[in-house]
Amino acid sequence: MDKAVIIIIIIIVLVGVGFWAWQSGIFSKVTVQPTPLPPGIVLFYGDGCPHCKDVEDFISQNKIEDKVKITRLEVWYNKSNVLLLGQIAQKCGVAGDSVGVPFLYDPPSVEAGGNGACYIGEIDVPNFLKNAAGIK
Repeated sequence: MDKAVIIIIIIIVLVGVGFWAWQSGIFSKVTVQPTPLPPGIVLFYGDGCPHCKDVEDFISQNKIEDKVKITRLEVWYNKSNVLLLGQIAQKCGVAGDSVGVPFLYDPPSVEAGGNGACYIGEIDVPNFLKNAAGIK
């Protein structure tokens, strides 16, 4: 092989490794802090998640937000929200390998009637929201 080809291959490999390290945050000295937990029901979702879209469609079609206040936090592209999701899942006793989106957290609250529970998936989340909104 020609020396120039070998040098080009080495440069491409180094650039690829550098890009991977930059994307994974290896060079970042910024410590990510979890998002503060907002009051009320929190719906964690992933931007582009088809199951999350189904839940959003359910919320919209049934006008759930006319009766129930929901705070949405995106977790696929927001590291702070991912950390908060991990903390909430741990509180609910959900194993790390079982955490997915859509993920709804209903915090304990006397005023809101919350029970401090977590609901995961496109079946459990809408079922909870039906009950919370008083839909039969």
